[in-house]
Amino acid sequence: MRLNLKTKLAAGLAALLLAGSAHAQSTAACGGDFNAFLQGVKAEALARGVPADVADRALAGAAIDQKVLSRDRAQGVFRQTFLEFSKRTVSQSRLDIGRKKLKDLAPVFQRAEQEFGVPGPIIAAFWAMETDFGAVQGDFNTRNALVTLSHDCRRPELFRPQLLAAIEMVGHGDLDPNGTTGAWAGEIGQVQMLPKDIIEFGVDGDGDNHVNVKQSSPDAILTAARFIQHLGFVKGQPWIQEVSVPDVLPFEKTGLQPGMTAADWFALGVKPRDGDTSFGNLEASLVLPQGRKGPAFITYPNFKIYLEWNQSFIYTTSAAYFATRLAGAPPYERGTPEEGLSEDSMKQLQTKLQGLGHDVGKIDGILGSGTRAAIQKEQLRLGLPADGWATQALLSAL
Repeated sequence: MRLNLKTKLAAGLAALLLAGSAHAQSTAACGGDFNAFLQGVKAEALARGVPADVADRALAGAAIDQKVLSRDRAQGVFRQTFLEFSKRTVSQSRLDIGRKKLKDLAPVFQRAEQEFGVPGPIIAAFWAMETDFGAVQGDFNTRNALVTLSHDCRRPELFRPQLLAAIEMVGHGDLDPNGTTGAWAGEIGQVQMLPKDIIEFGVDGDGDNHVNVKQSSPDAILTAARFIQHLGFVKGQPWIQEVSVPDVLPFEKTGLQPGMTAADWFALGVKPRDGDTSFGNLEASLVLPQGRKGPAFITYPNFKIYLEWNQSFIYTTSAAYFATRLAGAPPYERGTPEEGLSEDSMKQLQTKLQGLGHDVGKIDGILGSGTRAAIQKEQLRLGLPADGWATQALLSAL
């Protein structure tokens, strides 16, 4: 499943802006006559060393996919709470399948951890979250999706490099321009990766001299492991840990902000459910997805790889929690969180916060990072526990 483009696309844009101006202009070309556009793509592919016959084969029959444009225009952010989303995604069925996959493919997962330092449960959780272990990989023609988004002038600088990488994959025999399908934004395979990343981090896990992340689970698992290592995962360190929190706490320090270690939180009465305080020296954030009365987690530096994978806080927290379950942790304590706000009430709250001078971004009814930060400031001003959770009491108080 794909909730939004991964932050690595933004990183790709930053790298692009640092390149030479001629190259930047070339990669940003968009719109206009479609055949002329394809000729421009071919010329750029040839300049990168792609043989002419490969470029011709990759682009033959390319077409604009209006459904891709519709999906791009209609990108939404899901409005489920952490309890709702995690209950749906971290289901018993998925846990059972994930544990079986870890057992059946144990040598592959062991290799992933030995070579790249990434534990199997982390990869398996992404595998489940993205495609239900390969069962739902998307039915958009990958070449056409990338052609469409490169020709469209909204974000060609993000997608044209991915189209060129897809052409390169055709030359490797790892992408069929007419048959390979995936997500609407060009991600491919069992863990939904973009062509540039498949080329850079791809691993032939089954020894057939190809990186086939659609059909080959070993290829997908090891490629994901190498990519996660690239994102900064540190072997032997935790990523998230469920905790209980006391009633009295400097809640204004909670959220994904620096400045505290796990030991600092433990000293304030935060208690790990598993009793493990051995990583107290690590930087740590205390996250409360549904406020101080709901589930609570300490996130460690390795949690950043989840934020690199997907920008959604609810998705990343659920994926990280999923991995802990596959690693043997019990279900989280649901707690008794206060009822949140409806979409309309959230928009009212955002409007009020904006009127008070806070930057909440778009008034969209979504409890995003900007809105959470603004809520904490107002809760602190009003003498309320500043846990960042939007409630009717807070809306009424403003």
